[in-house]
Amino acid sequence: MSLSVAAAHPAAAAATPSAASSDAGAQRAQLQQLARKLVEAGAPGVIVRVDDGRGRPVEIAEQAPWTRRDHLLKVGDEFRMGSNTKTMVATLVLQLVAEGKLSLTDPVEKWLPGKVPGGRAITLRMLLNHTSGLFDYTDDAAIRPSMLGKDRRRWTSAQLLAVGVKHDPLFAPGTKWSYSNTGYVALGAVLERVTGAGLADLVRDRIARPLGLRHTYYAAGSAWRGSHAHGYERDAAHMPPGVPAEFRDLAGERRHGHVDVSDNDPGWGGAAGAVVSTTQDWSRFHTALLSGKLLPAAQMAQLRTTVPVDSRQPDGPGYGLGIQTGATPCGTFWGHDGGMPGYLTTNLADRTGSRTATVLVSTEFWAEFEADPKIAKAAQALQAAVTCTMFGKPVPAAAQAG
Repeated sequence: MSLSVAAAHPAAAAATPSAASSDAGAQRAQLQQLARKLVEAGAPGVIVRVDDGRGRPVEIAEQAPWTRRDHLLKVGDEFRMGSNTKTMVATLVLQLVAEGKLSLTDPVEKWLPGKVPGGRAITLRMLLNHTSGLFDYTDDAAIRPSMLGKDRRRWTSAQLLAVGVKHDPLFAPGTKWSYSNTGYVALGAVLERVTGAGLADLVRDRIARPLGLRHTYYAAGSAWRGSHAHGYERDAAHMPPGVPAEFRDLAGERRHGHVDVSDNDPGWGGAAGAVVSTTQDWSRFHTALLSGKLLPAAQMAQLRTTVPVDSRQPDGPGYGLGIQTGATPCGTFWGHDGGMPGYLTTNLADRTGSRTATVLVSTEFWAEFEADPKIAKAAQALQAAVTCTMFGKPVPAAAQAG
């Protein structure tokens, strides 16, 4: 799963705005051109949705011709959200904090006795902001067959947690920052313990239904509920050399030098990454969350309390409770990104949620393993332009050059 929004679009941090027209039609044309360049660079498909809060959102779907036999890509298609799931899980935890059922200072040992070594020193806040020191379970070889679609077992939160805590912690709790999916499957187990409900029910009853998110759900298997974007990775014969040998052979139908991984079960992502959604639904969720509709003011303040992602840059990108923030020349974003085979998504918003943006690229290993500089360059240019368009600023000159 992809680790940080800041790493997903370095072009946004480096680009300087030009004097390009702010006309909506011109912006759409620029974004469509950049999306097409990303497809030409090797991405099977790209979806873009940008809402600057001032009118009709810009919506774009571009795909490689060979993918059309599988599905005609649409902006409203469902897709795997990967680690964006963490923002929803953090919202659920904070709702229970507001209700007095949990406290951010609770040690994990209180709710999961004996399940996390050193759990008396690890608080729920540390799990939420990745300062727990827990080893990331997705780096354990036991999970790999599920990631590749070859093992269809249904992982429970407890099982995923057990994989992660087999390993020694990376550092003493609260002393450093290190992204850990294990922290979020632990939170999933806590939510299940406290509420007596499954994660799918909690996402449905506390977020999706109240907000009218008809295509947002915690995946209970490989099946999709609606029209969905197909996700692809290169097949073993065409995989970039930078991808490790153990990740080069995925399950799925072969297509044009690729593997269609759409029907592989995302359950191994658990509370760290198993949610499915759409661009429109996630925009509505981000708007509701950041405008304070889902959480009281006290919990919103906690959500936005960040720690540095890099201790060497105390004023650089920060991670709050299930959400990340960072500065670009066009504005300071709040959001997350997520990746699992076939799907890489970046979701951004402004501080109040009145502006939102999503970019989906329907392949992920190029980013996970930094294996395809050509796709990376095109994706960074698109993300930089999307970020500035969201803030109503001119598209960066560097992005226009592609």
